[in-house]
Amino acid sequence: MNPANFLPMLNRVLEEVNQISLPGPGFTRPSYSNEESRAHKCIAGICETLGLKIRCDPAGNLFARLPGRNRSLPAVHIGSHLDTVSQGGAYDGTAGVAAAVALAEWFAKKGQQPQADMIVTVIRAEESVWFPVSYAGSRMALGLLNPEELKAKRGDTGRTLAEHMRDQDFDPDAIWGLKPPRKACFIEVHIEQGPVLSTAGDPFALVTGIRGSLRYRTAQIHGAWAHSGAAPRTTRADSVFAFADLVKALDSDWSEALAHGDDLAVTFGIVNAASPIHAMAKVPGELSFCLDLRSDEKDILERTNAKLVKLIAKIEAERPGIRFALGPRSHSTPVQLSSMLLKCLRQAALDLQQRPPEMLSGGGHDAAAFATAGWDASMLFVRNEHGSHNPDETMDLQDLAEAVAVLAHWLDHKQDGN
Repeated sequence: MNPANFLPMLNRVLEEVNQISLPGPGFTRPSYSNEESRAHKCIAGICETLGLKIRCDPAGNLFARLPGRNRSLPAVHIGSHLDTVSQGGAYDGTAGVAAAVALAEWFAKKGQQPQADMIVTVIRAEESVWFPVSYAGSRMALGLLNPEELKAKRGDTGRTLAEHMRDQDFDPDAIWGLKPPRKACFIEVHIEQGPVLSTAGDPFALVTGIRGSLRYRTAQIHGAWAHSGAAPRTTRADSVFAFADLVKALDSDWSEALAHGDDLAVTFGIVNAASPIHAMAKVPGELSFCLDLRSDEKDILERTNAKLVKLIAKIEAERPGIRFALGPRSHSTPVQLSSMLLKCLRQAALDLQQRPPEMLSGGGHDAAAFATAGWDASMLFVRNEHGSHNPDETMDLQDLAEAVAVLAHWLDHKQDGN
């Protein structure tokens, strides 16, 4: 199994998709935008030339099927997403779609079918920065989306998810009668979004589970505007100092949680005190922020949230005139990925003289939605420098090709139940 066989198609997909973007820096393809739709059409076109049967569901998710030798085996869906955050990188999501297409091409060129049906799967709206809905596209495909979530508004346009879907000629009403695909396997190749593989010098890893999240996207602190020189400390209701109290206290709780062996990450992703009425000589009376809690255990997220509520009450009591408004809460559930697929992919890697490490995913991925729906789901991480969700994502195509080779070997030898 020569990984070099996959390089031309991997490069082609990445180049063609990344030509589709709003102006830079980086790459921007918002969920349910013209750019995301053009990227999907690009992949559909390539898959058609390979002889795959193309299907789109009412949510716009793309499925391109390559029939297998044993049609009675559960199908293997392989893919990821093509939407990006604003000014994101070249590989988040796109690398996983490229991996799936390169696999399909490898079988097509050999004139040989995989053991089971392989379905290149390209999911809509994975990046929840656009709409406050986790895994919107995959959950629509699986019949898991709550009807109320279609009313979620995009932050920059103020228009709903349903409206943006209709703009792209999809029917949000039709998803309620949608028959989900038969439960099968879903495998997602994705760049690692942290420095673990790069630091260790490993080209790729097998993923054991995916952290869940608990988020407040539109939290606010209300205080009182005052003159910066005339207002005594004892009379101030300074929103920035109140926020600093919260950050310091949560950082202390985070450190304590890690010391006790809990898995937890705390992030204040957006902080804004730049109200139009703010000025250099004013005590800030307003501040907005978002809070993102992550853990591999739901109970840890709930305990941290309970501590958050108590901390806020304490700060409000100590700083008269300060009031917190956390706003709506959103969440995703932590999941364990398929132990069966992990075992199979581990063996496939060993067959190719590879010993990839195994690790937890800190970020959320569509694989989590499939696992929650009862599918056998798995992931492979590919080494990436400079993190993700930024224009500086850096991935070596050879690393991606080595991960694809493991999947090709497994698909070529897959048997019933493994």
